[in-house]
Amino acid sequence: MNDELIDLQTQISFQEETIGQLNEVVTRQQSDILQLLEAVKQLEKSYRSLLTNMKQDIGDNEVPPHY
Repeated sequence: MNDELIDLQTQISFQEETIGQLNEVVTRQQSDILQLLEAVKQLEKSYRSLLTNMKQDIGDNEVPPHY
């Protein structure tokens, strides 16, 4: 009976350690996801600004030079 109790305590200890490691990984991944989402937002903002500037340079009613 005592050996079974020690085995259970050992298993619980390993499980707690594994859960802690997994929690660290998930926390880092969440941080990375948030940073990537912010980067995508910034890229989208830059892209929209670039498109707006290009439209202003060409003009809305002007025919492109290759026509």
